[in-house]
Amino acid sequence: MLKEKRLHERRKERLRYKLRLSNKAGRPRLCIHRTNMHMYAQIVDDKTGSVLAMASTMEKDLKDHLKNGGNKAAAEIIGKRIAEKATQKGIKQVVFDRSGFLFHGRVKALADQAKQHGLEF
Repeated sequence: MLKEKRLHERRKERLRYKLRLSNKAGRPRLCIHRTNMHMYAQIVDDKTGSVLAMASTMEKDLKDHLKNGGNKAAAEIIGKRIAEKATQKGIKQVVFDRSGFLFHGRVKALADQAKQHGLEF
């Protein structure tokens, strides 16, 4: 029951955040997802509904190097990789979508690394 309530609260927060986002500049959206074991990041073009770039701790070359995919170090690596992939495709400005997660810990580490490596929020 408590788990369902938390999930419902997170979904409500995500909806509120997306409404506030109201991406009027037409920028692609950097959306993230975190679980206890892994981190995922995607850059999505909302006009076409396509994924422009993605990075996760589930990628084969990262799986071998990471001991744990659900910590801050892994989040920093994912932030760096998503920024590099975006700049290769010519994307510099994005809108950060934290998907209802608090901007703290792993989410903040991913965002900071993405900013340092060329993305602008």
